[in-house]
Amino acid sequence: MGSHFDQFEIVRLIPFHLFGNLDLSFTNSTLFMLFAVGFFYFLYLTNIKNSLIIPKKWQSIIELIYETIHSTVKDNVGTDGTKYFGFILTLFIFIATMNLFGLIPYTFSPTSHFAVTFGLSFSIFIGVLIIGIMKYKLNYLSMFMPAGAPLGLGPFLVLIEFISHFAKALSLGLRLAANITAGHLLFTILSVFTWNFLTAGGFIALGALLPFSIGLFITILEIAVAVIQAYVFCLLTIIYLGESLHLH
Repeated sequence: MGSHFDQFEIVRLIPFHLFGNLDLSFTNSTLFMLFAVGFFYFLYLTNIKNSLIIPKKWQSIIELIYETIHSTVKDNVGTDGTKYFGFILTLFIFIATMNLFGLIPYTFSPTSHFAVTFGLSFSIFIGVLIIGIMKYKLNYLSMFMPAGAPLGLGPFLVLIEFISHFAKALSLGLRLAANITAGHLLFTILSVFTWNFLTAGGFIALGALLPFSIGLFITILEIAVAVIQAYVFCLLTIIYLGESLHLH
């Protein structure tokens, strides 16, 4: 009998090793990330490039996402942060698509792996750090010392701020992976319960109604979670970007 964690297994579809130890294999995770990129390109061709004056339902959804992300960037970063809007919008669609793909049976969600989400969050953190240093040079280090704090507590405050600042990269990726993994595990467990009741036969099969009903509710909830977690990831990215641009 397989484990509930089998759905998170990385499968090498095209094995490839460079210099013996460097694993550059094409995996199921890579495949679904490419699917997410392809889906974004599909949205561009069907909604952005060929947009209609009177939008249809699908275009209305895309415009709602566009306006929501744009207002979030403008409200948290200001007008000088709107130049990063394209990146944030792409990031949201990319993460939301990968999250939603994982809800389809026999597929794979790359965001359920911390290696993927941490790679995203760490890359974003480094980028935000570079933006702040390029704008403020050495004055960027002033964000590690709270204004008005006693000078004697400076070393301790700097250490605490330094740790909390770099912990953002860890927490940003960990939050996304943990939520996606937990939801998928719960959905799998309920599906197994439903199947076991159905295969038992007789009156016992009626017991499948309870886990099936809960599973249906969880499916709807997970669709919402997939989108919300993508938004939260982007919202925190915007906040970190605003802190670097304005030294909050």
